[in-house]
Order: sequence, then structure tokens, then C-alpha cells
Amino acid sequence: MRGLARTGGNLGCGGVLDRRLRTDSDRPLAVAVSGGGDSVALALIADAWARGHGRRLLILTVDHGLGPLSRDWTQACADLATRLGAGFQALSWTGRKPSTGLPAAAREARHRLIATAARQAGARVVLMGHTAGDRAEAQIMRLGGSTTPSPREWAPSPAWPEGRDIFLLRPLLGAGRAEIRAWLTARGETWIDDPANDDPRFARARARQALATRAAACPDPVTASPRPAELAMEVRDDDAGLLTLPREALRQGEIEAFVGAACLCASGTSRPPRGDRTARLAQRLRGHETFAASLAGARIEAGAEAVRFLREPGEMTRRGLEPLVLEPGHTEVWDGRFEITADRTVTILPLAGLAARLPPGQRQGLADLPPSARQGLPVVVDGDRVALAAGAPGLTVRALAHARLMAACGAVAREP
Repeated sequence: MRGLARTGGNLGCGGVLDRRLRTDSDRPLAVAVSGGGDSVALALIADAWARGHGRRLLILTVDHGLGPLSRDWTQACADLATRLGAGFQALSWTGRKPSTGLPAAAREARHRLIATAARQAGARVVLMGHTAGDRAEAQIMRLGGSTTPSPREWAPSPAWPEGRDIFLLRPLLGAGRAEIRAWLTARGETWIDDPANDDPRFARARARQALATRAAACPDPVTASPRPAELAMEVRDDDAGLLTLPREALRQGEIEAFVGAACLCASGTSRPPRGDRTARLAQRLRGHETFAASLAGARIEAGAEAVRFLREPGEMTRRGLEPLVLEPGHTEVWDGRFEITADRTVTILPLAGLAARLPPGQRQGLADLPPSARQGLPVVVDGDRVALAAGAPGLTVRALAHARLMAACGAVAREP
């Protein structure tokens, strides 16, 4: 079967894979496989591409534990990986399942598990088998009031912070399900049909039935506006987690998508701000008023010459921030904004209330930061000593806001 997959066409994926993936990387290439026709076809195509470019393939599957056959489906994915000679990892969504909003919760858990496994394996890209049908269904669901986004060909993982530095690639968005199944059938392949796809209790199943009933046309491919990427590249990187760019840059064209992403990335949170509130903030930023505002856990300071996005200290205080105890050699994300590794056991806290205990040189260095940005800085408590985590001996600290913003805005166009 591998020879047929290699020589019998790739459903239009070849150009996408060549454009988005690196041929000189020694990192594994991860593929999310459920056992359905779309993901099986993708695994075969990814296997052919990886072999042709000397890349390792890793198949990841998630057992949601929602049906009596879930273990059998996981085994089918494991058998496929064995046949292809690929690495394999089965992931399980454990714990209590919600009584409402189950599809969304399952999707969130799936992204979180896959992103974590990909990172641990050293992969930076996860291939996913969404098709033109998924895009059309998302469009119908939004017409019915859903906030389901259209799947994009290339996007950062939506899981945070588990998905940091992980990108999703959906090379099958130009193919329809019937075409994919015909492609598989011609190669003697089999796949799993999940009965949940036809269960009218779920919005996606109803959208799929609506498409079949009225033979609705698939929407045109979604192309991201270059504007957010252009703005992201004007942002000054900052080890303190601030995002700063010229005010004039925000007075030209559509800026809502960038503003929403900047708030999300500066705050370190995972829930995007509401569209209407983002639109109102964008309108103010287009003007000449100097002001400070809060949105989605972020503080926005709009001056005459520059705009800063940073963590809202009041929000952090209201919600509370538990101390982070780091064990030697472990890497953790603090407050969704800083990735920290320590060579010994230490405790990480926010600076608020501890500035007077800093070494004199560090206290003086804080003068270079706006007062509103100081309280949210991470400090390391090591015995009775307190110091800023950044630059502390034995600690490696990486501010995540800028890299996250570049990914969210489309400024990273291919595999890092």
C-alpha cells in the first residue's frame, strides 16, 4: 500500500506539504489520526512525503472514552502505524465528561493532548485531516449562531500553553470527502465511520446533513488577511512580556484581528476577547485619544506615539495566581506568559509586594519598565532570597507573548 500511496497521487496535498514543511529538519512529523477516512488518507500521504524527505512519522490518536468501540478504534490506528513503520502514541481523555457542550470539550481536550505529545516527541507540526466538508459545515454552524471557526490550512495550536510553538497543518482542505474515500477505495484501504457524525443531537452532524440535503457548495478557501502579520512584525520584542508598536501603525486598515490577538497574547490567557469589545477598542486605537483600557486580562496603554499591550495587574490580583514550584530540570509555564526551567527546586511568584526584597541592582533596573508592567513579573524565591526570575542563576526564562503573537497573526508561514 505504501508504494501505491507514494505513486498514486496525493489528493493535491503535495504542494501544501512542500510549501509548509522543512525538508532539512530532523524533527518527527506528527499526524493526528482518528481512524476515519480523512485521517487515514492523510497518514498515507504524510508517510509517502516523510519517506521521500527522510523525516520520521509519528501517529497520534486520542481515545475520548465516549463509546464502546473507542478502544477498537485506537487499536486500528496502532495497526496502521505498525504497517507504515511509524511511531505511535495513544492518548486518553480521562476524568469526568461534561453533560453539556461535550463536542467543544472533547475538541479542547484533543488539542491539548496532541500538542503535549507532539512537544514531548520533539515535533513542531501536527497534520490534521480536515477537509473542504469541514469548512462548509463550520460555515453553516456559524449561520446558526455557533462560534465555530473555519479550519485554516496553517495555524498555531489553539491549546495554551500546551500548544506553544506547535503548528497545525491541514493539507486536505481542498479535497472533498467523497473524493478522499474514492482515493482510499482504489487502494484497498478501509476506515472507520463514527456514528456520532450522523447523530442529530450534535450541531456538526446537523450541518453535515444539511449539506447533503441541499447539495450546498463548499465555500471558497479561507485566506488570511496579511494585515495582522504586518502589524505583528512591527511589534518590539520584550523580555518582560510587553508588546509595543507605533500608534500610527494602528491607524491604517483593519486592525481588529491583530488587537484581539495582542490582548490574548499579552494576558497569557486562552479565551479570545469578544468581537464587539475588540471592535470598540480598535476604534479608539485608530483615533488620537491617549487612554488606558482593559480587555480579556490585558491592559492596553495607548500613548500619542506608541501602544503597549501587557498583563492587567488588577485582573491577575483579583483572580489570584498560585505559586509555581519548579522541580530541577522541569519546564513549566507561569501565568501563561513565561516558560521557566530551573536547575534546582524553586518557587515562582509575581513581583507584586516583593519589590523591596530585590537586590539593589534589580530594583534600579525596574525603572526602565512602566509601573503597570512590574507587578506581573515572575520572581524566584529561593530560601529567604528574592530575585527576578529573568537572569537568575540556574534559571532559564523565555517570555512567550511575542512568539505567540507572531504565530497567531500568521507571521510564521512554515515549519520553524
